[in-house]
Amino acid sequence: MKEHATHWLSILEACLLVALGVQMINAAGLLVGGTAGLGLIAQQMLPNLSFGQLFFVINLPFYAVAIRYMGTTFTLRTFGAVTLLSLLSDLIENTISLQLAHPLIASILGGLLIGFGLTILIRHNASIGGITIMAVFLERRMNINAAKTTLCTDVSILLLGLAFFDLMTVGYSLVAFVAVSSVLGRYRQPKVVLPAVVLNPNVVAAKG
Repeated sequence: MKEHATHWLSILEACLLVALGVQMINAAGLLVGGTAGLGLIAQQMLPNLSFGQLFFVINLPFYAVAIRYMGTTFTLRTFGAVTLLSLLSDLIENTISLQLAHPLIASILGGLLIGFGLTILIRHNASIGGITIMAVFLERRMNINAAKTTLCTDVSILLLGLAFFDLMTVGYSLVAFVAVSSVLGRYRQPKVVLPAVVLNPNVVAAKG
């Protein structure tokens, strides 16, 4: 019971860090990668919906893939993390002003917060869903490297962002991408081979 509570407390702390980072970047009008980036782009088209609402909905289709290929524990923790991140993001957006003097500062600080939050989620067999789940699915079904899928997706999100953001904004957003990747590359557990997920050991054993 104590270990179970520790896992969820860590996931809550991780989601708070990611939510702060995302809203810091959002307040500066920048982008991040993954489904969070898709949520920020979707908010440009659907301004009446909050980031938290859009982020939660975007992740829904991926849970069917997660439970089949990642296992029940990972799926439940990921669903919990996505739900917490959605709620915390909206709470922060409505109650705290995160405007910074320069978008470059927002991109660096926001990216670092997201990176540390994702690192904690990695160590507790969870993620913030979406792109990570699809990357693992493609790796297992089609032998497409998950890191390459994630990279291609993030680049695609940046290119898509050009339709809604100016070139300078996209450039600052790229700094946030680099900050997230830098933290993940240095602090995630060495045994983890994917950029934002720990594989369920039972699933790995079954596949072997």
